[in-house]
Amino acid sequence: MKNPTLPVALIQERNQGDADANLEVIEGRIREAAAQGARLVLLQELHNGAYFCQHECVDAFDLAEPIPGPSTERLGKIAKEAGVVLVTSLFERRAAGLYHNTAVVFETDGSIAGKYRKMHIPDDPGFYEKFYFTPGDLGFEPIDTSVGRLGVLVCWDQWYPEGARLMALAGADLLLYPTAIGWDPDDDQAEKDRQRDAWILSHRGHAVANGLPVLSCNRVGHEPSPVGASGIDFWGNSHVLGPQGEFLAQAGGEPEILMAEVDLGRSEQVRRIWPFLRDRRIDAYGDLLKRYRD
Repeated sequence: MKNPTLPVALIQERNQGDADANLEVIEGRIREAAAQGARLVLLQELHNGAYFCQHECVDAFDLAEPIPGPSTERLGKIAKEAGVVLVTSLFERRAAGLYHNTAVVFETDGSIAGKYRKMHIPDDPGFYEKFYFTPGDLGFEPIDTSVGRLGVLVCWDQWYPEGARLMALAGADLLLYPTAIGWDPDDDQAEKDRQRDAWILSHRGHAVANGLPVLSCNRVGHEPSPVGASGIDFWGNSHVLGPQGEFLAQAGGEPEILMAEVDLGRSEQVRRIWPFLRDRRIDAYGDLLKRYRD
């Protein structure tokens, strides 16, 4: 690694109403982040619009687009202008009736370095993603860039240690999670706190278990439900963690460019004192391939 210290930026934003308005704000934020020295910029999940998965509606498929397509062309241009590696999150139309929740990574020259299709797809009240997204078929493969090997995962993937581990085993230098997570406004504060704290704890666990920095970028703001439910309050709290789960930076609940310096050399040092990869009992883990041990 030529430069082990990597300046990163997470763009935590609220929905502006449509793709053009969102991308205009995103472009401005990326320019600001680059002016502050960022070399890697991470955006939140499905940043082009509202989180449409609060209900099931066939018209919402009109929001999907091919990759490459209009958004990748626009995002590639801003990555090149700003000179940053850019991690984005799009609603991919692969074919008629076949759609994915896809992260696209751009190199500093604006080219597509690679993509990752979300593997774990939720189906919970207010998060009806199985209606829209086909599970990913690209596997857990890091994407090589000029700033390192990026283990990109998406939102619901964050609850599964297997995905983080497989990215680590494939040589990822960092784990990155574009995210859209929030709470039901009708829940009491204690339940809201438990959910947010569990989300942060899951990321800290991935950092510790794999000895890797973790970047998680969430959206903010209330987004009403189209079907009369209470909607979702996206809680923000985007964060950057070091390889021992320590906070390098953490945002609040408002729009923010979260900047941090990630020391990529620390993973080697941490793994020498906590050699979890060395001590894995790969001879005894066969049952992990079962749904449940009856």
